[in-house]
Amino acid sequence: MGGRDDDDYKFLQIIDAIASINQKVNLIGIVTDTSIPKQSKGTDYYCTLKIVDESKPNSGILVTFFAETTDRLPEVQCVGDIIQLSRVVMKTHGSEANAIFNKRFSSFALFEGKHGTSFVPYQVSSKYHAREQDKKFIVGLRRWAVDQMEGTVLGDLRSLKDIEQGEHFNCCCKILHLFQHQEDEWVLFAWDGTDTPSVAIKSKLEDEMENPLSLQLEHFILPRDILSTFPTVGTVLRVIIRSNEKLGLNVLKIGKWYKLVNLKCDLHASLWFATITHSTKLCCLPDDDDLVLHQQRTYIERFSSRWGKMPAQSFPWPFRLTETDYPSVPYMTLMDVLTYTKVTAKFRCVARVVAMMPWRPEDFRSPSGMYRMRLTLEDPTARIHAYLFAEDAVQFFEGYHSVDVMTKKRNVLLGIEEDDEIRNPPWLDLCLWSYYIDEGDIWGSRAYRVFGTRFSTEKL
Repeated sequence: MGGRDDDDYKFLQIIDAIASINQKVNLIGIVTDTSIPKQSKGTDYYCTLKIVDESKPNSGILVTFFAETTDRLPEVQCVGDIIQLSRVVMKTHGSEANAIFNKRFSSFALFEGKHGTSFVPYQVSSKYHAREQDKKFIVGLRRWAVDQMEGTVLGDLRSLKDIEQGEHFNCCCKILHLFQHQEDEWVLFAWDGTDTPSVAIKSKLEDEMENPLSLQLEHFILPRDILSTFPTVGTVLRVIIRSNEKLGLNVLKIGKWYKLVNLKCDLHASLWFATITHSTKLCCLPDDDDLVLHQQRTYIERFSSRWGKMPAQSFPWPFRLTETDYPSVPYMTLMDVLTYTKVTAKFRCVARVVAMMPWRPEDFRSPSGMYRMRLTLEDPTARIHAYLFAEDAVQFFEGYHSVDVMTKKRNVLLGIEEDDEIRNPPWLDLCLWSYYIDEGDIWGSRAYRVFGTRFSTEKL
């Protein structure tokens, strides 16, 4: 694009602006990063953007904005959009130069990115004045973006399948839903088509009656009409947002892909979740971004496979503990089971038994001699309760056995070795049957039971 001089003002290239410390400059660049708006130590709100141009295509420069309210801060629709800045002040922070937007005299305007055709900004600040000569700079940046920028670059990008407890990580995810959990806490539901790793179960079996293992991270059950909008393959990660970090979430676009930078990953009740931190960034990505296209291709390849609905970590099966009466039926996920439109239905799934009630083998059968127990099943998409009783349990356990044999069977099913508080259950091939428990419920309240499945003693 060359020099950017004009008769009455000029845009500096970023590399020249960096050498203009304590001066007011005009800039135009492409946004590659955005932060969540936050409240300053005073009464203002602030956010930061990272912008690049052809003079600094990789490192670019950070621009910090201050305003009286969050709606006066820039709300970038997508990473890759263009921002025009007038009279921002160049400062140094440590060894780095950055630009400061002063609400008293600076201005900004946001335009669509490389595939945009309009020269009308979709957001402007109060002191912005459009000029005819701006158009050529916008055209030049759009052309440069198409020719030179090779999609969004994100260092140390992780898929959800690669997350680790306690780490801070970056990912590219689709935002599925935003829900207020408590007065001061929100839950963001994010998905990238991969399965989070299976983890050890840490709970006391004797507590299952009074304090059962949680089925979901949140204290509420999402309505079925919301759950039904979620993909049925791949983990939907819960991202927790505390009250002091939720500013600006009104600009989140449900159904769009985002670059999420610096999330904190952890476990609760052996369920994965992430937390928004003070330095987290949520950057909306255009539909044609390389990261988005890569995630979508990977998911389509997985989904089209015969084994696409099996948990990724169930391969290769270390041994086959169970057999079903329907070996040719395609696998479904537990999210398929939860959201299936018909209440009465049968499914074949691969899942783990992560809890059991009653837990003592001598209590598996009622005084009349009938098996009755509740299993907690888990796969990467959901946890559910499924009942195992009567003739289905007789088939599952291949008859009636001594307490010693049933103890051995229980320990294998639950992955118990020496410590029954830390368990690594194996993956099982199971058949499930869903049925009504309250036909007056508009959605059809349903329960689940294991059937048509044998837990072979020959495999022990």
